[in-house]
Amino acid sequence: MPVESASLDPDLLQRLSTDPAKRIDEVIAYFRREKRPVELFEALKMKSRLAHGLPMMALPDESLDSQTGGDPELQRSLEEGLLDACRQAGAMLIENGKVGEGYMYLRPVGDNQLVRRLLADVPITDENYDEMVHVLLHEGIDLGRGYQAVIEHQGTCNSITLYDQAIAQRPRVQRQIASRVLLNHFYAELTSLVRNDFAGRANDNGVSADDIIRDERDLSLGDLIAKYKWILGGGGYHLDTTHLASTVRFATVLDDAESIDKAIQLCQYGRKLPADFQYPGEEPFVDFYPAHAAFFAALAGQNVESALRLFEQRARTVDVNVAGSGAIETYIDLLDRIGRPGEALRAAMELFPDDVPVGRVMPEMMVMARRAVAGGDVEIANQLEQFCSQRGDLLGVAAVSELNTAN
Repeated sequence: MPVESASLDPDLLQRLSTDPAKRIDEVIAYFRREKRPVELFEALKMKSRLAHGLPMMALPDESLDSQTGGDPELQRSLEEGLLDACRQAGAMLIENGKVGEGYMYLRPVGDNQLVRRLLADVPITDENYDEMVHVLLHEGIDLGRGYQAVIEHQGTCNSITLYDQAIAQRPRVQRQIASRVLLNHFYAELTSLVRNDFAGRANDNGVSADDIIRDERDLSLGDLIAKYKWILGGGGYHLDTTHLASTVRFATVLDDAESIDKAIQLCQYGRKLPADFQYPGEEPFVDFYPAHAAFFAALAGQNVESALRLFEQRARTVDVNVAGSGAIETYIDLLDRIGRPGEALRAAMELFPDDVPVGRVMPEMMVMARRAVAGGDVEIANQLEQFCSQRGDLLGVAAVSELNTAN
């Protein structure tokens, strides 16, 4: 049998104004009170049309041009009204717990900060997990919170797989957000396990009760395993060693001192593992933990020159046809991040293979060039211009002119 629509309350109909403008306002107020966002959206569109001298109900197959008569100002105003309707309906849907539907209305608005504020009040549950992760992480509204939810709901292994599949190719700032979340999670979990192991076995290894209490509380992961070598002396481990390696690998994009210190400590832990749990990496990190430790130490201002020698040697000797350009890119990246943009750019101009299109790397080269010029490098602009000319990149030559002007 066909489903019959519920009739309107006769009293409601009697209370509605006969004036169209007042009536649509009353209808909008009704849908707001009843928390009916889809109907609210339609009513707000009708109000906007009426305000612009159009029939509240659009004609069948009516196009925007036919509505506006080609008037760009009227078209813009109608579009603003539509976006406002999307904003209000989407916000109400999210407040009603319909995250996916709400975001579909809010996406055209382009106000990600609004979506983020709305979702901040929505707890992530088993019921809305998929929708929340889609909007927060995959749509980029709050990548850190979305990635944290993946770790908490699906575990470290799945979160690492997701990083490799969905985050690794994103811009650096997004990779930094996710990498920091994973690093903090893994570091905290490993530190807790190591401290518990220390507290449980310290007495048998001759540690006094006072030292046990103090060191379990005060020592960092790195300090604890350095002071008490027996913690890892038996050939065991405390967490999945492949997860450790992935966390360290992802952390190379991080710059803040706290994260770098944690990454160094994870490398300390990894270097104490049995050899069969120290898996080789890709160039220039084949010697996985020592190479990563050198990289992070240089970022922290420690043993900088020895690290540069290591990564320069890999950049100059690794066959790019076999291992790719990772060694070259790492050396350039390290130079730039320790505050030597001019050296980084000169290394890039010298080492990048001839078959790499200049246009693919020119944006990054221009960023380094600007930093070098700002630091007083008076030759770099002319050198980059000559490089672009030799590579036949006229667009690059044009871009470098800005540096010459600034210089």
